[in-house]
Amino acid sequence: MSAEAINENLSVIVARIEAARKAAVKPAASTTLIAVSKTHGADDILPALVAGQRSFGENRVQEAQGKWPALRADYADIELHLIGPLQSNKAKEAVALFDAIHTLDRPKLADSLRAEMDRQGRNPFLFVQVNTGEEPQKAGVPPREADGLIGYARGLGLPLKGLMCIPPAAEAPAPHFALLAKIAAEHGLPLLSMGMSSDFETAIRFGATHVRVGSAIFGEREKI
Repeated sequence: MSAEAINENLSVIVARIEAARKAAVKPAASTTLIAVSKTHGADDILPALVAGQRSFGENRVQEAQGKWPALRADYADIELHLIGPLQSNKAKEAVALFDAIHTLDRPKLADSLRAEMDRQGRNPFLFVQVNTGEEPQKAGVPPREADGLIGYARGLGLPLKGLMCIPPAAEAPAPHFALLAKIAAEHGLPLLSMGMSSDFETAIRFGATHVRVGSAIFGEREKI
């Protein structure tokens, strides 16, 4: 996709976010656009950086390691979010590279993140991923187990700030966003990572603080 097209897409998404916030009865105090750059290289990312976009999302630690250190050399204020599943044995690399991790979903991973944060002196903020649709193929803790994992993470002193979800593709997203917001409110968690290219405006109605938009900015990603 051309730089001009990426710039135009980014402008449209930013405008849609602002319109959704104005239309919402009680939006979050702010809504951060995470431009999902997974599978896209520096040639696609640079136009967004030049346009002022600074928050980006990646699915895989190894892929992110291959492109972001060089980009950060020129854009030190980038905020990088891990939005894909994280293996415990990749905690070291994730803590070193990312500013936020959206996919904490089990005690073992919490333990690994705690150990690496202590070792490295870096503290990326965390979201617990809740599998609101209880889909067996998806990562995330079932809603009935969210209380336990939130308590466990807090017991470790982790910088837990919010919750994340990915609603089932075949279902209306609104009930899933409402459930995530309810769990977050019960635990005093201020951040809600929810909403993607097809449903971020609905997520904003339910208080999304972070929306993750990829294909509507960069086009359909390549299969890797």
